[in-house]
Amino acid sequence: MRTLGPLLVVICATLGCTAPPTDVPSADPANVTNFLGGAVDTTRFARARAPRRFVFPADHGPHPEFRTEWWYVTGNLATSDDRHFGFQLTFFRFALDAASQERRSRWAADQLWMAHFTVTDSAAGTFHAAEKFQRQALGLAGAQAQPFRVWLDDWSLSSTGPGLFPISLTARSDEVVLQLELQAGKPLVLQGDAGLDPKGPEPGNASYYYSFTRLPAAGHVTVDGRGVDVAGSAWFDREWSTSVLGPDIRGWDWFALQLDDGTDLMVYRLRRRDSSASPFSNGILVDASGAVVQRLTATDFTLTPAQSWRSPQSGARYTVGWDLAIPAQQIALTLRPRLPNQELDLAVRYWEGAMLASGERAGAPLAGVGYTEMVGVGVAGD
Repeated sequence: MRTLGPLLVVICATLGCTAPPTDVPSADPANVTNFLGGAVDTTRFARARAPRRFVFPADHGPHPEFRTEWWYVTGNLATSDDRHFGFQLTFFRFALDAASQERRSRWAADQLWMAHFTVTDSAAGTFHAAEKFQRQALGLAGAQAQPFRVWLDDWSLSSTGPGLFPISLTARSDEVVLQLELQAGKPLVLQGDAGLDPKGPEPGNASYYYSFTRLPAAGHVTVDGRGVDVAGSAWFDREWSTSVLGPDIRGWDWFALQLDDGTDLMVYRLRRRDSSASPFSNGILVDASGAVVQRLTATDFTLTPAQSWRSPQSGARYTVGWDLAIPAQQIALTLRPRLPNQELDLAVRYWEGAMLASGERAGAPLAGVGYTEMVGVGVAGD
């Protein structure tokens, strides 16, 4: 459920694209929904209109016929003495033009890339965020299906064996270095309707979306020159689309949770302009074996704001604490951030960070970890 909007404008300004798009609306960088709505020309690109047959390993790689695509890994890690870290590494591909063009320069590119990298250091109370931009030229950035690899400069996700897993994850900023190995865990699950995830009633306002909801992760984190070994679990999302959000959607709140009974849970709430939830909000509940227990519709769960935080950097107010209930599953959870300040105030501003879950299921205690993302127009998460 995650993408960022008018970044094509930002990337083109940064990289000096050969053929910058003329149909991207001007917008404040906080408005990540404009690019996904009906204001842009999508006729040159494929649309997610109906369920498709997924083919692997090919679908782990790029889909350049669609306008946007992302490879998204988040997770929670800990040291042997219980020091906690959260992390996010995301690669976004943006197409300038689906039509092939003859270009003489080796620097010319019709695919642009952005990557975001964050580490939450709970013990130190610090949040580190970095971004990179690059064109898909001269091997500077790109993706391939087999062997699997997606990269931007020296940030990468890449298979280290004949299959998809293990995956080596590498990213670094001036303050943080993260090196992890992601092992095979629960099997892939298709989100939405057999992998087609509608975001509104308009034809084609949907994405193709699948997830690996729990992957064992282990490796090394270095913060300000001090390194520690860590282990934990990761969540890996894959999504591609051309036009997703309708004109009435102002943002979204997304939650991915790994609970201590082995259950994994994803829900997202699409926020309309009157702050009500869109009926196309949905989710999925996966059991300890990886089987889908329930595909959740907007009426199957409730999200109640419980804690807010205002960013001293941007002034934006976010709802960083939530109460989540799924009555049919007898699940009631309190969701709180490991740190309130997990705002990415980068080329586009949004909040995404590590969370703690506590509560009960059918009267039995239930706890877990996860990640939350809040994106919106102006004030996010309200």
